[in-house]
Amino acid sequence: MAKSLVIVESPAKAKTVNHYLGEDYVVKASMGHVRDLPEKKLGVDVQADFQPTYQVIPEKKKIVAELKKAARESDRVILAADPDREGEAISWHLSQLFAEDNPRIFRATFHEITEEGVQAAFRNLGQIDLNLLEAQQTRRVLDRLVGYLISPLLWKKIARGLSAGRVQSVALRLICDREKEIKAFVAEEYWSIAARLEAQDPPAFKAALIKIDGKKAKVGNAEEAGVIVEACKRATFVLEKVEVRAKHRHPAPPYITSTLQQDGFRLLRFPVKKTMFVAQKLYEGMAIGEIGQTGLITYMRTDSMRVSDAAQAAARAYIEQKFSAAYVPAKPNQYKSKKKTQDAHEAVRPARLDLPPEKVKPFLKKEEYDLYKLVWNRFLASQMAAAVIEETAFAVRADRYLFQVKGEVVKFDGFLALWPNGSGGKETLPKAAAGETLKLLEMESTQKFTEPPPRYTEGTLVKELESRGIGRPSTYAPIIATIQSRTYVVKDQGKFIPSELGMYVTDFLVKYFAKLMEYKFTAHMEEELDQISEGTQRGVDSLKEYYALLETYLKQGQETEGVKKTGIPIDEKCPKCGAPLVIKDGRFGRFKACSGYPGCKFRESLDKKESKPLDEKCPQCGAQLTQKFGRFGPFVACSDYPKCKYIKKDSVETGIACPLGCGGQILRRKTRRGKFFFGCNGYPKCTFASWDEPIDRRCPQCGARILFKKNLLRGEPYIYCKNEKCAFKEAAPREKIWERAGTPEKSAAAEEPGGTDEQGNR
Repeated sequence: MAKSLVIVESPAKAKTVNHYLGEDYVVKASMGHVRDLPEKKLGVDVQADFQPTYQVIPEKKKIVAELKKAARESDRVILAADPDREGEAISWHLSQLFAEDNPRIFRATFHEITEEGVQAAFRNLGQIDLNLLEAQQTRRVLDRLVGYLISPLLWKKIARGLSAGRVQSVALRLICDREKEIKAFVAEEYWSIAARLEAQDPPAFKAALIKIDGKKAKVGNAEEAGVIVEACKRATFVLEKVEVRAKHRHPAPPYITSTLQQDGFRLLRFPVKKTMFVAQKLYEGMAIGEIGQTGLITYMRTDSMRVSDAAQAAARAYIEQKFSAAYVPAKPNQYKSKKKTQDAHEAVRPARLDLPPEKVKPFLKKEEYDLYKLVWNRFLASQMAAAVIEETAFAVRADRYLFQVKGEVVKFDGFLALWPNGSGGKETLPKAAAGETLKLLEMESTQKFTEPPPRYTEGTLVKELESRGIGRPSTYAPIIATIQSRTYVVKDQGKFIPSELGMYVTDFLVKYFAKLMEYKFTAHMEEELDQISEGTQRGVDSLKEYYALLETYLKQGQETEGVKKTGIPIDEKCPKCGAPLVIKDGRFGRFKACSGYPGCKFRESLDKKESKPLDEKCPQCGAQLTQKFGRFGPFVACSDYPKCKYIKKDSVETGIACPLGCGGQILRRKTRRGKFFFGCNGYPKCTFASWDEPIDRRCPQCGARILFKKNLLRGEPYIYCKNEKCAFKEAAPREKIWERAGTPEKSAAAEEPGGTDEQGNR
């Protein structure tokens, strides 16, 4: 009997799914999408209701040929891509390619890659969801229209190499609008005043001034603060009011994609892309000792807070066993999503409660363990009883001045026993009764200034995008990756700062593509995509509405003069003649120049930057280290050069163990000329080094610890084994570096999510 062919996206997922299926199944990986719109042309017939033209992705031709051959030799084909729009699209494209080879095609969807989840999915095979497919195709065409029609206009009117994206440009606008708020902000002085007091019983406590003569306290300068402090020193402090009340602090809901990304950044300092990469590995499955391959978390692209009845029951049983019955709420905790969701997925939770973090720790890398523990604790805490807090509030009177302080005592910790993040921080107050006279120990007055709104970090940008309804769970990581890959923003101490170019391009788009750049309009388009997924909206209607606006704006944009010849004006003056500076395109990149050319010929490379002292000491001589800028980019060196010639090696951890078995880890390092290589952190004791990128995957032929990826300037990249006696070799996806592509179409294409990394993760 012929076997059934199962197709998933990545080798890791294939390995886990294969672990749960019998010998009657052959599991292969498509390495993500296999067909897409063509690279060098629009690929959308606007006149024929926006009909897209698809072609096999060039680097996937060999994979497609192998899959088609396997389909012909199989009894049936089961498409088991991820249960979302992109997964449905991958499955549909494969079904179109296999239609002649094997018409017996089925769809399997599962939200956790465990034995129970996989086998249940294969017992209930279905067909491709055409509504989800239409939503994905509509989104793809929308992004293609924006990228391929607006980007050439930016090239023509502003500068070469620029690009626009339907969602990414709106996210950039958030960063630019915040920067404008910061620049327009005028700081105001104010003073905070507090009294350190003591009752008959300890401990002492500090109360803040909140009212003067019954009105909110506003102290604007040192003179006013001094008058208040002196008056309070002469006054009698009386405990005017004591309020004690019990309150319940309820746990936060389990993670959805956006909150996982936010906490990944806030608690683990993971960039959003890294959080999703690690979560994908936990979902697709890890080798856990004798258990073998198993998925550790449920599907991580979700905006639903729903938890299945079975998972809730298992969690309640675990909590009672681990803690006690007191920690189990009388009724299971239920959480409502903030907005309407398809509710097809559950929240992000552990797939198996018999695998607590400490049990799987020996089999995981540190980053995998940290994220798994975060998901584990958050989920179980969400199913635990509320904490009972006794809050005490003191109102203290000193003549016309009213002071206040709040303290709390945890009477029952409940979920705080597992999830204490964000709790605490309030004073512990003494036992005291209203009317008691308090002893003044000290008066404190502190000068402060109002602060502008903070710049966005990756975590806060995700939070803002989610609150405005811009983008969806699967798009937050690509959005952030795209705006960072452009020259539109720079990242300083983890915060996004728009460049002059980013500000100008955003202003241009807002001026000439006003509605398309509106936050509410972008959110409205996301809602329409959701409606298409549900079958209540036609994709072609949304495309017609959007294209009508786009066409009108493109005509207006073509009539603008542009600044490509004169340069992009910036808010800086020429150091020679005082005329405004502009940014221009040159043969070797962009540069600053005087707008008074040819009268003034001042110009300066944008790469030229001043040295920046760092809060770090040289390990060789103890002098201060400095960040400097050379022809190959920034580097850190000793400030006492030339006496000390120390240069800090630029390295990034890969998390891959050294294949020579020395116990070290492989680092990605940079040579003096800016070229990357991979070496062991045990150097010079260990001499392992490689120009080719190591892949954390065992060789399927000889069992070597790791494989290597060869990237070629000409020809297709491939993954191979360095064991001389082993001939293993397979094709690898080519990384698309659009910034070097040389055409606005290719630069625009990078705005569109849906690509894969070398492990096939979308």
